[in-house]
Amino acid sequence: MLNRYPLWKYLIILVVLAAGLIYSLPNLYPEDPAIQLSNAQGSALDERQVDAVESALTEQGIGIKAVESLNDQWLIRLNHADDQLRARDIAAQTLGNDATVALNLAEATPAWLQSLSASPMTLGLDLRGGVHFLLEVDMEAALTQRLEVNASAIRELLRGERIRYRNTEVEGRTLSVDFASPEDRDTARRLISRDFPNFEYTNEGDGRAARLVMSLTDQQVNEIQDYAVNQNLTTLRNRVNELGVAEPMVQRQGPNQIVVELPGVQDTVAAKRIVGATANLEFRLEARPDTPSNETETLAFRNDASRSAELMRDVIITGDSVSSASRSFDENGRPQVNINLDGTGGTLMNRATRTNLGRNMAVLFIEHRSEDTVSVDPETGEQITIREPYVERGIISLATIQSALGNSFRITGLDSPTEAGELALLLRSGSLAAPIYFAQERTIGPSLGAENIERGLLSVQVGLLLIVLFMLVRYKVFGLFANIALAFNLTLLVAIMSLLGATLTLPGIAGVVLTLGMAVDANVLIFERIREEMRNGLSAQQAIHAGYERAFTSIVDANITTLLVAVILFSIGTGPVKGFAVTLSIGILTSLFTALMVTRAMVNLTYGKKPVAKLWI
Repeated sequence: MLNRYPLWKYLIILVVLAAGLIYSLPNLYPEDPAIQLSNAQGSALDERQVDAVESALTEQGIGIKAVESLNDQWLIRLNHADDQLRARDIAAQTLGNDATVALNLAEATPAWLQSLSASPMTLGLDLRGGVHFLLEVDMEAALTQRLEVNASAIRELLRGERIRYRNTEVEGRTLSVDFASPEDRDTARRLISRDFPNFEYTNEGDGRAARLVMSLTDQQVNEIQDYAVNQNLTTLRNRVNELGVAEPMVQRQGPNQIVVELPGVQDTVAAKRIVGATANLEFRLEARPDTPSNETETLAFRNDASRSAELMRDVIITGDSVSSASRSFDENGRPQVNINLDGTGGTLMNRATRTNLGRNMAVLFIEHRSEDTVSVDPETGEQITIREPYVERGIISLATIQSALGNSFRITGLDSPTEAGELALLLRSGSLAAPIYFAQERTIGPSLGAENIERGLLSVQVGLLLIVLFMLVRYKVFGLFANIALAFNLTLLVAIMSLLGATLTLPGIAGVVLTLGMAVDANVLIFERIREEMRNGLSAQQAIHAGYERAFTSIVDANITTLLVAVILFSIGTGPVKGFAVTLSIGILTSLFTALMVTRAMVNLTYGKKPVAKLWI
């Protein structure tokens, strides 16, 4: 029989539509603006402190929706997003320095939907708000760090070959080594040039002032700087992923800048601290009393500046050798970081500790910082910001080597669980190849996102209304079928994007509007084909069957072509272009399903079981 579906097809359509309805429902429950309270030492706040915050907020006229306790933290949900900043300031003032107050967006999806793993769509930076950072990579520091690493390797090489040298010095693009005699310098030059062919070598001085100067070539400088930016890109992406931000954007801009956009992040201080942290670790041996002074360095402890230790300049390994790191507590309840090294790092650590049993080894915490000073140009009168970079070094642990260490060990001596957690995060994500500085910082508030959402939804509603009216006027009953299928199409699109965790942006909303137009385009092709078949003398049942069968090829060809374009846009595009491509791709697939199966099912149910004299089309 023509225009009949078997039962299993109807069941498939019902199951898909029911699943689409369930997984699109969480989008009707937007996230609640909230403030998050936690103890600065990582433990839970007392209920009396939370009650004091509630009272202070109520006195200031800030509406509280709910108060919840989650994992040693308290979440206070607010009625209005405009009250968030004021609520945070009031809570911070009430609790003082003993607590940390951060902005948050709390999920409002009902528990029964959460039990089905249903969650709302992720909104992009332009809809949800968030932070935009423009970071600048310190290229000179990248060169200095590379030369310092080379200097350490050269010192180890010279000691292994028993060649006497007095000093190594890094300045700009050059690394210089002083020797006791020209003969030692010439021997060293032959050895060093074999292992470091990328330097230009120059002899300076004579006698006991013999010096070997090694300069980086322009090509090598460019390669180091390009590597520093690319390596920082990878590290920043890892750090952002550790923060749990959905669909962040981390991309290069120009020769030495990186753009980072974090949708939904409202605690900008915490985000800035993690993203911009330039901390790294170095593992060094404590110097012996008879070690020459040019091979040692005296450094203070990080948590006690009155204590210091004399360390070797040579580094055993750095944080770059860490493959994984996690926070935990030792047997006395103090925070520690458990570290696993990669193969090379484990070998170097084992070699150094195996031959130095009973000797102290230090864990050195290194952080690159900058201080901005504002001065006035005497000629123009304009304010000029001068950035002065500096490096902070501090010992966080100095322990005796009891036995040879391998790939796994732990770091103690940390001040708080928060510090241990952040150090573990930085070690997991990798250290930066060069320091970065914040050249620009912008915060997009939720009010702007709400306005964008309102305008985007208005565009969808206007487009949907115009399409519905056109289909009803033009195709009557068949137009009603198309409109019902269009509603299902939009529901499925939202459900799939929610399930995949795709991010909806303003360009993505444009993709939704385009999807609505393309969805009815398939129905227009089918309905016009049915009209044509009826004009050619076919019966109503034959015209319906021929209309769907003969329009199928044209519809699939057109949609596959558009899908290929969307895939190309996603593969080569970034940011907004990807958001548009994702929405368009999903919309094409849902349009094919609703236009070819859902409308056909409704037509079959209406006309398939009885003789039809006239079609309202």
